[in-house]
Amino acid sequence: MSLINLFRKKTTNALFTTPSHGQKFFIFNKFRQFYKYDISETDTHNPSDALSKAQERAAKIYGVNYTSFLTNGSTSGIIASVLACTKSGDKVLLHNDAHPSHANAVRLAGCEPVFYDLAKDEIWGVYQKNSAENLEPYLKNNKIKAVIITSPTYEGFVSDIKAIKDLCKKYGAYLITDEAHGALYPFSDELPQSAVQISDFTIQSLHKTAGGLNPTALLHSNCEIDPLSALALINTTSPSYPLLATIEANINYLNSKKGRVKISLLTSSIKKLKSECPNLEFGGDDITKILVKSPNCSGEDFSEKLFEAGIEDERSNEKSVMLLCGLGTDEKKLDRLCKVLKRL
Repeated sequence: MSLINLFRKKTTNALFTTPSHGQKFFIFNKFRQFYKYDISETDTHNPSDALSKAQERAAKIYGVNYTSFLTNGSTSGIIASVLACTKSGDKVLLHNDAHPSHANAVRLAGCEPVFYDLAKDEIWGVYQKNSAENLEPYLKNNKIKAVIITSPTYEGFVSDIKAIKDLCKKYGAYLITDEAHGALYPFSDELPQSAVQISDFTIQSLHKTAGGLNPTALLHSNCEIDPLSALALINTTSPSYPLLATIEANINYLNSKKGRVKISLLTSSIKKLKSECPNLEFGGDDITKILVKSPNCSGEDFSEKLFEAGIEDERSNEKSVMLLCGLGTDEKKLDRLCKVLKRL
């Protein structure tokens, strides 16, 4: 039985179990339907077995050894990855300005952090992509057990994961790739290559670009280590099965013909937008991150002008603006953005 099928047959039992709302007492009425499907892991439909099978099916879809569903965002995946492949006192190489979860994971594992630098791209005002050449001096001079990189960056710059993985293998280190913003990559040839089948551990956020609910995510292991035991150290024993079911449905959609057509429509619509705005400069490796700059004003000023015109960007800096697109970015929304960009 799949997680999705768990909710197709409502129980007729009188529930003297958790959750205590009993699927009939709705404190927050706007979530009435959510309460109705909020089941316990002790429910007679055996959701734990359904979850295990759903994760096994997902691993086959992604072509990895293990896939774990996360309901505490990519943060929990980063922490579990470090816990899974290190022991206290090991050295972990990470960026000195990475997402807080990277340093927190190292701290929780009792490991020693070794920080690497990344150069700033002066044209776009963002960090450059990582490279094996950048990381090798740190690996050469330290006994590193694991390396954490972020690819793609928030602004859509993608590192050469294969070269970095080869480097890690040379020095006997595990590679953990924070691919939170790259959940669409495995399902489109129009997007950069995913790290899932290259890196030892890859973490993806479904809610960032793949249409998932906050804070659903995935942890993939492409090595011999099953991260389940590490996840058990930090995860609740009462997971949200409605959220877990949305993860299964999300993966099924991405892997379907309908999902792939949706991604293709998204990328072609963004290409069209860029072609209609020749006076603006676009950058990055990932087309779903519209990294744009104007020759007439700073990134902050451009962001302010966009906001005044009813367009809210994901982030901006002194040089550029980044507008994040995902499965919920339809042609109508992009047409509106295009009109505003041309007017500005």
